[in-house]
Amino acid sequence: MVKRLISANASEIMAMTGSELKESIKASEGRVVMSEVVATRESFIGDITNTEIAKSFGADMILLNGVDVLRPNLPGLPKSELNFVETLHKLVARPIGVNLEPVDVSAEMLETKLEISNGRQASKETFKQIETLGMDFVCLTGNPGTGVSNDRIEKMVTLAKKHFSGLIIAGKMHGAGVNEPVTDKETVRRFIEAGADIILVPAVGTVPGFSDADLTEVVKECHSKGALILTAIGTSQESSDESVIKDLAIRNKICGVDIQHIGDAGYGGVAPVLNIMTLSQALRGMRHTVSMMARSINR
Repeated sequence: MVKRLISANASEIMAMTGSELKESIKASEGRVVMSEVVATRESFIGDITNTEIAKSFGADMILLNGVDVLRPNLPGLPKSELNFVETLHKLVARPIGVNLEPVDVSAEMLETKLEISNGRQASKETFKQIETLGMDFVCLTGNPGTGVSNDRIEKMVTLAKKHFSGLIIAGKMHGAGVNEPVTDKETVRRFIEAGADIILVPAVGTVPGFSDADLTEVVKECHSKGALILTAIGTSQESSDESVIKDLAIRNKICGVDIQHIGDAGYGGVAPVLNIMTLSQALRGMRHTVSMMARSINR
């Protein structure tokens, strides 16, 4: 039996396996905050990482965006004999994951396609690399214009299961430039059957036409099949005012999600720090917010 993530000490979090982390998230009853950071930019505070900033304002899980895992370059990271994931673990004692993008070269695009490096794309090579690095989870999703399709995500979930032992998150925050529905119940079912542990969908209020009823249906589908669900603010609304963040938090919590993500569209590639704290406080109140902000990584 594991301790719920929102009450766990650093030593307990760092000792969790992938399956234990999943149970710890589930036990937290919809109060887990994930902060995405563009780890390759000069950070908001230049001599420390955005990962440290996000953790300090209440993030329970950190998702790295834009990282070439084959040729990593993370400004603000201190020099160390450890690899960059081990160094981040030492600094923040939080689960660390990375976006790997299942680019579909045959996808019908709605916008000019953005070419990204092989080290940012989902493949056998990158899955084996993040296993070696010690990532806690991988997020199979797409940045704007990269041409990530749901069909390709499904295929990469299957491949990831063969080469990576951490949690697998699958889904789209927005269209990623592709002319297809962002998500639906059938797509979610396919991802789960392929082996995804957590399904990613847009937060209600972030993409047109995805309603509370749509999300509730997807939540029930995921939970009935043993998967968790993460809603993402991936449309730059993470830099909206605090009232927007509060509204998104409560609406999506009512629908039953397990993790709420806040994106990286703020100064230096991290959400405005007070919005991370606002999301945390809306989901779990001041007590648990202070607990995650103040609890020493040396515990």
